[in-house]
Parts: sequence; C-alpha cells; structure tokens
Amino acid sequence: MSRALVRVYAMAAKEARHILRDPRTLYMSLGMPVLLLFLFGYGVAFDIDRIPLAVVDQDRTASSRELVRALTASRELVAAGELADPAAALGAFRRGRASAALVVEEGYERAVLAREVVPVQLLVDGADALVANQLLAKAEALVRAESQRLGRAEVGARRPPVQVKVWTRYNPEGRSAFYMVPGLAAYLLAITAVLLTALTIAGEWERGSMEQLFASPIGRLEIVLGKLLPYLALGLLEFLLVVAFGMTAFDLPMRGSAIALALLGLVFLVGMLGQGLLVSVLAKNQTVATQAGVMSSLLPSLLLSGMIFPIENMPLPLQQVSRVIPARYLVHGLRGVLLKGNALDVLWPDLLALSIFAVVVIALATARFQRRLA
Repeated sequence: MSRALVRVYAMAAKEARHILRDPRTLYMSLGMPVLLLFLFGYGVAFDIDRIPLAVVDQDRTASSRELVRALTASRELVAAGELADPAAALGAFRRGRASAALVVEEGYERAVLAREVVPVQLLVDGADALVANQLLAKAEALVRAESQRLGRAEVGARRPPVQVKVWTRYNPEGRSAFYMVPGLAAYLLAITAVLLTALTIAGEWERGSMEQLFASPIGRLEIVLGKLLPYLALGLLEFLLVVAFGMTAFDLPMRGSAIALALLGLVFLVGMLGQGLLVSVLAKNQTVATQAGVMSSLLPSLLLSGMIFPIENMPLPLQQVSRVIPARYLVHGLRGVLLKGNALDVLWPDLLALSIFAVVVIALATARFQRRLA
C-alpha cells in the first residue's frame, strides 16, 4: 500500500473514531432523515379524496338520484347534503361544508330518455386551486363514466366513432407518495450530507487540532479524502435506510437496477459531502459553516430540484440555475429507477452531471485548503 493510501486510511480512521464517539452525528445522519421522511411522507400528501359534494337536485327523479349515487359511490366524492338552490352552494362553500355542488336541473330524466344533451352543473370552490383542479379532473372522469353507462343502456345507441382510453403508467393510482418520497429522500440526503462535513474542518480549526495536522506529512488532498471517506460510508448507510424505509412505509416500488440506484447514491453523496467540505474550508467556524451549509443545500434542493415544482414550468433563468443543483439529478434518477425501472443506459446523463459536480467541489475544497494558520 502506498504511503498516500496509508495516510488517507489513518485520517479516515481518526475521523471514524470521532463519528462513533459523537452520538449527535449518528442521530443526524441516520435517525433524523428517517424521522423527517416519515413526517414529510405522511404530512405532505397531495392526494385529494373524500371531497364533500353538496347536491341541488331540482329534478328529483330516479335518473337524477342515480347520477348522484354514481358520483358519490367511490370515496373520492362524498355526499354533503342537499341544497335548495344553486345560490345556497356559495354559503356552503364559505362555511366549509362543501367543496363542490352538483346541480341537476329539472327535466334531467326526460332529456336522458329522449337521448338529448343533458346539462349538469358542477360548482367548485376555487379558493384552493389544488383541490379545485383535482376535483374537476375527478368529476369529469366520473361524469364521463356515467355518460358511457347511459349510452350503453340505450337500445340501438351508436358508439362514438373515436374512443379515448387513458392509461397512466408507473403510478396509475396517482399516489403522491410515489412522487414525493424520492424527492424527499434526495432533499434530506442533500441537507444532512452537507451539514455532516461542513462541521469537520471548521471543528478542527476551532479545537486547535489543525496545527497537529499541519505538523504531519499528510497532504491537502489526503486530508480531504480522509475526512470524506467515513462520512461517505455513513451517508451510504443513510441512503439505504431512507430508501428501505420509503419502500416499507409507503409501498414505494423498486422496478430498476439496484446497481444503478447504488451508483446514483454514491456519486451524489460524494458531491454533497465535497460541498460540505468546501463550506467548512471557507468558513473555519462551525456556526458560519452550519449557516452556509443550510443555505447552500436546503433552499436550492427544495425549490430547484423538481421535488415539488416541475422544472419545465420554471422561468428559463431558474431552469439554467437548477442545472448546478445535484438534487435535481438524484430526484430524476430515483424516480426513474424506482418507478420506471430505468437502467444505466438512461441514467448516464444524471450520473455524468453528478460526477462533474463531485470532482469540481472536491478540487475546489482541496485548492482552498491552505496549510497555514493565519
């Protein structure tokens, strides 16, 4: 083994002993991400169901009651009582008794039997745009299904010349957990990885132990690698815990290659740990390093990674900025591996971008790490 590898190993062993003696580090790297994933995974859900639907039935026939029953048969829309007229729906919206109101006008059954176009109103509370949009989509699907049922019931009714069948792949149930958990995993890994190493070199400066390192023959790159390796092992364990917890608690599927998943996690962690080391080298103070680490990882990973907001919908300047955010590539890669079964032939652009980021930040950290005390 070359002398450089021996020195890197000695540095890594020293850092590993620091980690094992510090329970706060172990909690921050292993316990906190799983806890936050649990809280965010169950708390941040965009699935909308059991939407209260008020009914204004002005026809009061068997056909109108069948329409209401068809719309409220599933748990997506639940009956929230009958209203006397459409104007009463506004009061129900203001009091929060209903998020939507179905208005069946008089003459509905006659129009159905006469095979005429049947107008049905759906009033929606648009104060919450997310609920309103999902409600419109669900109501449209339910009404389309009821319309097809009525069409099939008609004797001699002609089938429409064009039929559109929608088939949603990879997440047919539209579960928000499948969309959010990979993003949350990337977000939490980014924060914890940066914070873990942001305190290492800054801590050496504050404890005054940096002088001992300078007195040793170890080089700058060897110090950086020696500091990084134990946290990389800890980060990989954290990555496995987060993914395993997501698969267990949220039924997240694993359709892709485990090797591709491991490579994504490995390269991403090297980059984020390198970013933390760069922050630590520049700050030389744990308080400043913590603040800089949080600011450089939390907000960019939350807002520009595509975890919540689609990158395609962002203004062009922000789309360009997001290209230097590593979490963007991990979010895309995790969703591809876990949900779509993507392999390395599809993931290589993400791996290449993460590798470039990792090399650049480690090179910068090494270049900025000067062997002098002042």
